Amino acid sequence: MRDKVVVVTGPGRVEVIEQDAAPLRPGTFRVETLFSGISAGTELSYVKGTNPYLNITWNADLGLFQPGAASTPYPVTRLGYMQVGRVVESDTPAIAVGTVGAMTYGHRTGWLADPVAERFVALPDDLDPLLGVYVAHMGPICANGLLHAAADLHGADVRALGDGVRGRRVAVVGAGVVALLTALFARRNGAASVVVLDPTGQRRDVAEALGLETLDPDAADPAVVLKTRWAHTAGDRGADVVFQCRGQAWALQLALRLLRPQGTVIDLAFYQGGAEAVRLGEEFHHNGLSLRCAQIGRVPRGLAATWDRERLSAETVDLLRAYGDVIRKHLVSAVVPFDEAPTLLTDLADRRRQELQVVLSA
Repeated sequence: MRDKVVVVTGPGRVEVIEQDAAPLRPGTFRVETLFSGISAGTELSYVKGTNPYLNITWNADLGLFQPGAASTPYPVTRLGYMQVGRVVESDTPAIAVGTVGAMTYGHRTGWLADPVAERFVALPDDLDPLLGVYVAHMGPICANGLLHAAADLHGADVRALGDGVRGRRVAVVGAGVVALLTALFARRNGAASVVVLDPTGQRRDVAEALGLETLDPDAADPAVVLKTRWAHTAGDRGADVVFQCRGQAWALQLALRLLRPQGTVIDLAFYQGGAEAVRLGEEFHHNGLSLRCAQIGRVPRGLAATWDRERLSAETVDLLRAYGDVIRKHLVSAVVPFDEAPTLLTDLADRRRQELQVVLSA
Protein backbone atom coordinates (compact mmCIF):
# COMPACT_ATOMS: atom_id res chain seq x y z
CA MET A 1 0.00 0.00 0.00
CA ARG A 2 1.29 3.46 -0.91
CA ASP A 3 0.18 6.96 0.10
CA LYS A 4 0.39 10.11 -2.01
CA VAL A 5 1.82 13.13 -0.19
CA VAL A 6 1.97 16.82 -1.16
CA VAL A 7 5.52 18.12 -0.62
CA VAL A 8 6.95 21.65 -1.02
CA THR A 9 10.53 21.13 -2.18
CA GLY A 10 11.42 24.83 -2.42
CA PRO A 11 9.91 28.27 -3.13
CA GLY A 12 7.38 27.82 -5.90
CA ARG A 13 8.02 24.08 -6.18
CA VAL A 14 5.31 21.61 -5.14
CA GLU A 15 5.16 17.90 -5.91
CA VAL A 16 3.01 14.87 -5.18
CA ILE A 17 5.20 11.95 -4.16
CA GLU A 18 4.38 8.38 -3.19
CA GLN A 19 5.49 6.69 0.02
CA ASP A 20 5.02 3.21 1.41
CA ALA A 21 2.20 3.26 3.92
CA ALA A 22 3.29 2.54 7.49
CA PRO A 23 2.06 -0.85 8.76
CA LEU A 24 -0.67 -1.02 11.37
CA ARG A 25 0.75 -1.33 14.89
CA PRO A 26 -0.97 -2.24 18.15
CA GLY A 27 -3.01 0.69 19.40
CA THR A 28 -3.05 2.56 16.07
CA PHE A 29 -5.57 3.07 13.29
CA ARG A 30 -5.38 3.95 9.60
CA VAL A 31 -7.48 6.56 7.81
CA GLU A 32 -8.11 6.99 4.11
CA THR A 33 -8.43 10.65 3.22
CA LEU A 34 -11.75 11.87 1.89
CA PHE A 35 -11.14 15.62 1.86
CA SER A 36 -8.21 17.92 2.61
CA GLY A 37 -8.80 21.66 2.92
CA ILE A 38 -6.21 24.25 1.94
CA SER A 39 -5.36 27.06 4.35
CA ALA A 40 -4.36 29.86 2.00
CA GLY A 41 -2.38 31.84 4.59
CA THR A 42 -0.11 29.36 6.34
CA GLU A 43 0.31 26.90 3.49
CA LEU A 44 1.02 29.47 0.80
CA SER A 45 3.69 31.04 3.03
CA TYR A 46 5.69 27.82 2.59
CA VAL A 47 5.10 27.83 -1.16
CA LYS A 48 6.11 31.50 -1.40
CA GLY A 49 9.08 31.07 0.96
CA THR A 50 7.83 33.76 3.38
CA ASN A 51 7.21 31.63 6.47
CA PRO A 52 9.76 32.54 9.19
CA TYR A 53 10.24 28.87 10.11
CA LEU A 54 11.95 28.42 6.73
CA ASN A 55 14.77 30.84 7.45
CA ILE A 56 15.46 31.15 11.17
CA THR A 57 15.25 29.16 14.40
CA TRP A 58 12.19 29.17 16.63
CA ASN A 59 13.32 28.81 20.24
CA ALA A 60 10.24 27.34 21.89
CA ASP A 61 11.66 27.64 25.41
CA LEU A 62 12.29 31.39 25.04
CA GLY A 63 9.40 32.08 22.68
CA LEU A 64 11.77 33.84 20.27
CA PHE A 65 12.83 33.63 16.66
CA GLN A 66 16.63 33.71 16.56
CA PRO A 67 19.37 33.52 13.90
CA GLY A 68 20.25 29.95 13.08
CA ALA A 69 19.19 26.94 11.09
CA ALA A 70 15.63 26.84 9.75
CA SER A 71 13.19 25.21 12.16
CA THR A 72 11.25 23.83 9.17
CA PRO A 73 13.63 23.51 6.22
CA TYR A 74 12.68 22.38 2.75
CA PRO A 75 11.32 19.92 1.82
CA VAL A 76 8.14 20.61 3.79
CA THR A 77 6.47 17.23 3.97
CA ARG A 78 3.57 17.97 6.32
CA LEU A 79 1.56 20.75 4.76
CA GLY A 80 -1.98 21.52 5.87
CA TYR A 81 -4.21 20.88 8.88
CA MET A 82 -7.75 20.43 7.52
CA GLN A 83 -8.21 16.72 6.83
CA VAL A 84 -11.23 14.41 6.88
CA GLY A 85 -10.66 10.67 6.68
CA ARG A 86 -12.50 7.37 7.02
CA VAL A 87 -11.03 4.72 9.31
CA VAL A 88 -10.17 1.69 7.16
CA GLU A 89 -8.13 -0.32 9.72
CA SER A 90 -7.98 -0.21 13.49
CA ASP A 91 -6.08 -1.99 16.24
CA THR A 92 -7.56 0.07 19.03
CA PRO A 93 -11.01 -0.24 20.65
CA ALA A 94 -11.13 3.57 20.86
CA ILE A 95 -11.61 4.06 17.10
CA ALA A 96 -13.98 1.90 15.07
CA VAL A 97 -13.50 0.98 11.41
CA GLY A 98 -15.82 3.01 9.21
CA THR A 99 -15.82 6.11 11.44
CA VAL A 100 -15.36 9.41 9.60
CA GLY A 101 -13.39 12.01 11.48
CA ALA A 102 -11.43 15.27 11.28
CA MET A 103 -7.66 15.33 11.78
CA THR A 104 -4.57 17.49 11.08
CA TYR A 105 -2.05 15.23 9.34
CA GLY A 106 -1.39 17.25 6.15
CA HIS A 107 -2.23 16.72 2.49
CA ARG A 108 -1.88 13.00 1.94
CA THR A 109 -4.17 10.19 0.83
CA GLY A 110 -3.70 8.08 3.95
CA TRP A 111 -2.35 8.25 7.48
CA LEU A 112 -1.45 5.89 10.33
CA ALA A 113 -2.53 7.51 13.58
CA ASP A 114 -2.01 7.03 17.29
CA PRO A 115 -5.18 8.04 19.15
CA VAL A 116 -3.18 8.85 22.29
CA ALA A 117 -0.84 11.26 20.52
CA GLU A 118 -3.20 12.74 17.89
CA ARG A 119 -6.67 14.25 17.83
CA PHE A 120 -9.41 12.42 15.98
CA VAL A 121 -12.76 14.22 16.04
CA ALA A 122 -15.53 11.86 14.98
CA LEU A 123 -18.03 13.67 12.77
CA PRO A 124 -21.76 13.35 13.43
CA ASP A 125 -23.80 11.56 10.80
CA ASP A 126 -25.87 14.69 10.07
CA LEU A 127 -22.83 16.75 9.01
CA ASP A 128 -21.60 16.92 5.41
CA PRO A 129 -18.15 15.26 5.66
CA LEU A 130 -16.66 17.90 3.34
CA LEU A 131 -17.45 20.53 5.97
CA GLY A 132 -15.48 18.41 8.43
CA VAL A 133 -12.32 20.09 7.11
CA TYR A 134 -13.14 22.93 9.51
CA VAL A 135 -13.67 20.84 12.63
CA ALA A 136 -10.21 19.85 13.87
CA HIS A 137 -8.31 23.13 13.49
CA MET A 138 -9.70 25.94 11.32
CA GLY A 139 -12.99 26.27 13.20
CA PRO A 140 -11.22 26.21 16.59
CA ILE A 141 -8.92 29.02 15.33
CA CYS A 142 -11.98 31.20 14.81
CA ALA A 143 -13.73 30.10 18.01
CA ASN A 144 -10.54 30.91 19.89
CA GLY A 145 -10.85 34.48 18.63
CA LEU A 146 -14.23 34.78 20.34
CA LEU A 147 -12.76 33.15 23.44
CA HIS A 148 -10.10 35.88 23.60
CA ALA A 149 -12.81 38.53 23.33
CA ALA A 150 -14.64 36.88 26.22
CA ALA A 151 -11.48 36.70 28.33
CA ASP A 152 -10.89 40.39 27.66
CA LEU A 153 -14.14 41.10 29.52
CA HIS A 154 -14.33 38.26 32.04
CA GLY A 155 -10.81 36.97 32.61
CA ALA A 156 -10.88 33.29 33.49
CA ASP A 157 -14.63 33.34 34.24
CA VAL A 158 -15.80 32.59 30.69
CA ARG A 159 -18.92 30.44 30.74
CA ALA A 160 -19.96 30.58 27.07
CA LEU A 161 -18.26 31.33 23.78
CA GLY A 162 -20.47 34.37 23.27
CA ASP A 163 -19.47 36.09 26.52
CA GLY A 164 -17.32 38.59 24.61
CA VAL A 165 -19.74 39.42 21.79
CA ARG A 166 -23.27 38.98 23.11
CA GLY A 167 -25.18 42.26 22.77
CA ARG A 168 -22.08 44.05 21.44
CA ARG A 169 -21.19 45.76 18.16
CA VAL A 170 -18.63 43.68 16.28
CA ALA A 171 -16.52 44.52 13.24
CA VAL A 172 -14.56 41.91 11.30
CA VAL A 173 -11.74 43.10 9.05
CA GLY A 174 -11.23 40.74 6.11
CA ALA A 175 -13.55 38.34 4.30
CA GLY A 176 -11.43 35.24 3.94
CA VAL A 177 -12.28 31.92 5.53
CA VAL A 178 -11.09 32.87 9.03
CA ALA A 179 -12.93 36.19 8.93
CA LEU A 180 -16.21 34.78 7.64
CA LEU A 181 -16.30 31.87 10.08
CA THR A 182 -15.45 34.29 12.91
CA ALA A 183 -18.25 36.61 11.81
CA LEU A 184 -20.71 33.70 11.75
CA PHE A 185 -19.56 32.65 15.22
CA ALA A 186 -20.19 36.20 16.46
CA ARG A 187 -23.64 36.36 14.90
CA ARG A 188 -24.63 32.92 16.21
CA ASN A 189 -23.46 33.86 19.69
CA GLY A 190 -25.63 36.93 20.04
CA ALA A 191 -23.70 39.94 18.74
CA ALA A 192 -25.98 42.96 18.38
CA SER A 193 -24.37 43.86 15.04
CA VAL A 194 -21.71 42.22 12.88
CA VAL A 195 -20.13 44.13 9.98
CA VAL A 196 -17.50 42.60 7.67
CA LEU A 197 -15.05 44.95 5.93
CA ASP A 198 -13.05 43.90 2.86
CA PRO A 199 -11.96 45.77 -0.28
CA THR A 200 -12.64 42.79 -2.59
CA GLY A 201 -16.12 42.90 -4.05
CA GLN A 202 -16.36 39.16 -4.65
CA ARG A 203 -15.54 38.43 -1.03
CA ARG A 204 -18.09 40.95 0.18
CA ASP A 205 -20.62 39.20 -2.06
CA VAL A 206 -19.84 35.90 -0.32
CA ALA A 207 -20.22 37.52 3.10
CA GLU A 208 -23.60 38.91 2.10
CA ALA A 209 -24.66 35.52 0.74
CA LEU A 210 -23.88 34.16 4.22
CA GLY A 211 -26.28 36.77 5.64
CA LEU A 212 -23.63 39.19 6.89
CA GLU A 213 -23.56 42.97 6.52
CA THR A 214 -20.52 44.39 4.69
CA LEU A 215 -18.68 47.65 4.07
CA ASP A 216 -16.12 48.54 1.42
CA PRO A 217 -13.15 50.18 3.17
CA ASP A 218 -12.17 51.87 -0.10
CA ALA A 219 -15.52 53.70 -0.32
CA ALA A 220 -16.67 56.09 2.39
CA ASP A 221 -14.39 56.01 5.44
CA PRO A 222 -15.77 52.97 7.33
CA ALA A 223 -14.50 54.30 10.65
CA VAL A 224 -16.66 57.39 10.20
CA VAL A 225 -19.61 55.27 9.06
CA LEU A 226 -19.50 52.88 12.00
CA LYS A 227 -18.60 55.47 14.62
CA THR A 228 -21.51 57.58 13.46
CA ARG A 229 -23.81 54.57 13.68
CA TRP A 230 -22.47 52.97 16.85
CA ALA A 231 -22.83 55.54 19.63
CA HIS A 232 -22.38 54.64 23.30
CA THR A 233 -22.09 57.93 25.18
CA ALA A 234 -20.70 61.34 24.30
CA GLY A 235 -17.18 60.91 22.94
CA ASP A 236 -17.54 57.13 23.01
CA ARG A 237 -18.30 55.70 19.59
CA GLY A 238 -17.27 52.68 17.56
CA ALA A 239 -17.00 48.91 17.69
CA ASP A 240 -16.88 47.17 21.04
CA VAL A 241 -14.52 44.59 19.58
CA VAL A 242 -12.84 44.13 16.20
CA PHE A 243 -11.65 40.78 14.88
CA GLN A 244 -8.70 41.48 12.56
CA CYS A 245 -8.26 38.65 10.05
CA ARG A 246 -6.03 39.98 7.26
CA GLY A 247 -2.25 39.86 7.62
CA GLN A 248 -1.60 43.31 6.18
CA ALA A 249 -0.68 46.57 7.86
CA TRP A 250 -3.61 48.53 6.40
CA ALA A 251 -6.04 46.02 7.89
CA LEU A 252 -4.66 46.36 11.41
CA GLN A 253 -4.60 50.15 11.05
CA LEU A 254 -8.26 50.06 9.98
CA ALA A 255 -9.17 47.75 12.87
CA LEU A 256 -7.72 50.22 15.37
CA ARG A 257 -9.63 53.12 13.80
CA LEU A 258 -12.94 51.26 14.09
CA LEU A 259 -12.74 50.77 17.87
CA ARG A 260 -14.43 52.76 20.59
CA PRO A 261 -12.07 54.16 23.26
CA GLN A 262 -10.49 51.39 25.36
CA GLY A 263 -11.75 48.79 22.90
CA THR A 264 -9.82 45.70 21.84
CA VAL A 265 -8.65 44.29 18.53
CA ILE A 266 -8.55 40.50 18.58
CA ASP A 267 -5.96 39.69 15.94
CA LEU A 268 -6.17 36.36 14.12
CA ALA A 269 -3.92 37.36 11.21
CA PHE A 270 -0.47 36.14 10.14
CA TYR A 271 1.68 39.13 9.13
CA GLN A 272 4.18 37.43 6.83
CA GLY A 273 5.77 40.76 5.91
CA GLY A 274 5.45 42.40 9.33
CA ALA A 275 3.24 45.48 9.77
CA GLU A 276 5.57 48.46 9.47
CA ALA A 277 2.85 50.86 8.31
CA VAL A 278 0.74 50.54 11.48
CA ARG A 279 0.64 53.96 13.11
CA LEU A 280 0.63 53.44 16.86
CA GLY A 281 0.91 57.15 17.62
CA GLU A 282 -2.62 57.92 16.47
CA GLU A 283 -5.83 56.07 17.45
CA PHE A 284 -3.97 53.32 19.31
CA HIS A 285 -2.40 55.88 21.67
CA HIS A 286 -5.12 58.51 21.94
CA ASN A 287 -8.01 56.07 22.45
CA GLY A 288 -6.21 53.76 24.88
CA LEU A 289 -6.76 50.69 22.71
CA SER A 290 -5.72 47.08 23.25
CA LEU A 291 -4.41 44.49 20.80
CA ARG A 292 -4.61 40.77 21.58
CA CYS A 293 -3.18 38.01 19.41
CA ALA A 294 -5.53 35.02 19.32
CA GLN A 295 -3.09 32.39 18.10
CA ILE A 296 -4.45 28.85 18.12
CA GLY A 297 -1.39 27.54 19.94
CA ARG A 298 -2.95 28.73 23.19
CA VAL A 299 -6.27 29.76 24.65
CA PRO A 300 -6.41 32.79 27.00
CA ARG A 301 -4.53 32.41 30.26
CA GLY A 302 -6.53 30.50 32.85
CA LEU A 303 -8.96 28.88 30.40
CA ALA A 304 -7.02 25.82 29.24
CA ALA A 305 -8.75 23.50 31.70
CA THR A 306 -12.27 24.41 30.60
CA TRP A 307 -11.77 25.48 26.97
CA ASP A 308 -9.62 22.82 25.35
CA ARG A 309 -9.43 22.07 21.64
CA GLU A 310 -12.19 19.46 21.93
CA ARG A 311 -14.64 22.05 23.20
CA LEU A 312 -13.69 24.46 20.42
CA SER A 313 -14.24 21.67 17.89
CA ALA A 314 -17.67 21.00 19.43
CA GLU A 315 -18.52 24.70 19.03
CA THR A 316 -17.45 24.39 15.38
CA VAL A 317 -19.75 21.43 14.80
CA ASP A 318 -22.64 23.46 16.24
CA LEU A 319 -21.79 26.34 13.89
CA LEU A 320 -21.65 24.01 10.88
CA ARG A 321 -24.99 22.47 11.81
CA ALA A 322 -26.51 25.96 11.85
CA TYR A 323 -24.89 27.36 8.69
CA GLY A 324 -23.58 24.30 6.87
CA ASP A 325 -25.74 24.68 3.77
CA VAL A 326 -24.69 28.27 3.04
CA ILE A 327 -21.06 27.59 3.98
CA ARG A 328 -20.96 24.68 1.54
CA LYS A 329 -22.63 26.73 -1.19
CA HIS A 330 -20.81 30.05 -0.83
CA LEU A 331 -17.59 29.60 1.17
CA VAL A 332 -16.22 26.45 -0.48
CA SER A 333 -15.32 27.82 -3.90
CA ALA A 334 -13.71 24.73 -5.48
CA VAL A 335 -13.22 21.00 -4.94
CA VAL A 336 -10.13 19.79 -6.82
CA PRO A 337 -8.69 16.28 -7.39
CA PHE A 338 -5.77 15.52 -5.09
CA ASP A 339 -3.28 15.07 -7.94
CA GLU A 340 -3.84 18.66 -9.07
CA ALA A 341 -2.51 20.05 -5.77
CA PRO A 342 0.92 21.17 -7.14
CA THR A 343 -0.58 23.28 -9.92
CA LEU A 344 -3.29 24.59 -7.63
CA LEU A 345 -0.92 25.67 -4.85
CA THR A 346 1.57 27.37 -7.16
CA ASP A 347 -1.24 29.14 -9.02
CA LEU A 348 -2.68 30.40 -5.73
CA ALA A 349 0.74 31.52 -4.49
CA ASP A 350 1.44 33.42 -7.72
CA ARG A 351 -2.10 34.86 -7.74
CA ARG A 352 -2.89 33.30 -11.09
CA ARG A 353 -5.96 31.79 -9.46
CA GLN A 354 -8.29 33.30 -6.88
CA GLU A 355 -10.24 31.03 -4.56
CA LEU A 356 -11.84 31.46 -1.15
CA GLN A 357 -11.76 27.86 0.10
CA VAL A 358 -10.35 25.03 -1.98
CA VAL A 359 -10.76 21.43 -0.86
CA LEU A 360 -8.72 18.56 -2.29
CA SER A 361 -10.73 15.41 -2.96
CA ALA A 362 -8.58 12.30 -2.54
